Amino acid sequence: MNVAHAEFVVSNTKVDHCPKSNLPEYAFIGRSNVGKSSLINMLCNRKKLARTSSRPGKTQLINHFLINKKWHLVDLPGYGYARASKTQKTTFQKFVFDYFNKRKEFISAFLLIDIRHEPQPIDLDFLRWLGKHYIPFSIVFTKADKIKEKEIEKKVSDYMKELERDWESQPQYFITSSKKRLGKDSLLNHIHEINQSIKKN
Repeated sequence: MNVAHAEFVVSNTKVDHCPKSNLPEYAFIGRSNVGKSSLINMLCNRKKLARTSSRPGKTQLINHFLINKKWHLVDLPGYGYARASKTQKTTFQKFVFDYFNKRKEFISAFLLIDIRHEPQPIDLDFLRWLGKHYIPFSIVFTKADKIKEKEIEKKVSDYMKELERDWESQPQYFITSSKKRLGKDSLLNHIHEINQSIKKN
């Protein structure tokens, strides 16, 4: 699938203020500074659709983008920013929880993980939270251009071993690099296939 049209729709902090439509939604979420905005821009063939920042934790809103006028890409706030106040963390938990549980248009989440690092407790905890609440998701490993190919295989293997402790089957995952545009086609085709299956049903 190619993205020929991508436009910003709305930002908000309340699920009730999300767009009124029946279009399927795919939510992107990850730890602060994981490269989420860069990935979204890469997927959408735009340089500044989603704003990038060197300051972690800047995205504190639910951002909706209309893709090909057929589905919404949803940019959710980053979690795990060390300088976030308790109030900010509580707010994050509430409206992210509300989004996943109340938004009928939501189809699946994409959890972004920086492939350079060892499995982080905060990411593993969020994965368990998604599983506990039966929220469909896939893992998107980011920044693959920063390490060698053999190291990529090891990092993915390390994560899968960690997940085997809690999951009977491994979640689907994608390896991406915004800089090299790696993983773009496989991720977009995955979304396209889901959309096609929804139409048939």
